[in-house]
Amino acid sequence: MSKLTVYDIDEEKFSMVEEPDPSASYTYADYLHWQFEEQLELIRGKIFKMSPAPSPLHQKISLVIGSIFYRKLKKTNCQAFPAPFDVRLPVRNKKKDNEINTVVQPDLCIVCDESKIDSKGCIGSPDLIVEILSPGNSAKDVKLKFDVYEKAGVKEYWIVYPVEETVAVFVLSEKANYSGATLYAGNDIIQCRAVPGLTVTLKEIFSKK
Repeated sequence: MSKLTVYDIDEEKFSMVEEPDPSASYTYADYLHWQFEEQLELIRGKIFKMSPAPSPLHQKISLVIGSIFYRKLKKTNCQAFPAPFDVRLPVRNKKKDNEINTVVQPDLCIVCDESKIDSKGCIGSPDLIVEILSPGNSAKDVKLKFDVYEKAGVKEYWIVYPVEETVAVFVLSEKANYSGATLYAGNDIIQCRAVPGLTVTLKEIFSKK
């Protein structure tokens, strides 16, 4: 079994430990105990390694979208946060560290309810989550995170396809599900439903400059 280098907060030193057992189930309390060199996400109690360092294209798009959000949200109650930023998604209002079993780090998220922000990140569903696909994270973001965000009640979920220069937008329906995607491309302008007044032009996201 492979090992991971971790930092023990209590002992204030680095050490090697066995990689988490994939068959075991973990909570946010476990997640907090170690600071792994690798970035991890906890989804329904299972640990997922995040893909290696994102590509320059991924990072450029993230920076552009984050800049747009920052500029347009400055005079609102909403705040935008880029990764790494822990988003804890409680189930049935179980908010204790040893009860939460899903902690994700979206590429970008917007939170309009200030009570959800604390010193550890966000507890509860952001209003908007943006995931930018990379070769190593496509399956997880498209399928697994889609289900997680839908069940957690994330009002709006964007999946950005850098190579295709398109964005798929899912909006939570009155039945609390993502009924279908609206695909944006070319000169389209996304009018965010979860954050009224927020618009994003695709040409700006995928600008070659």
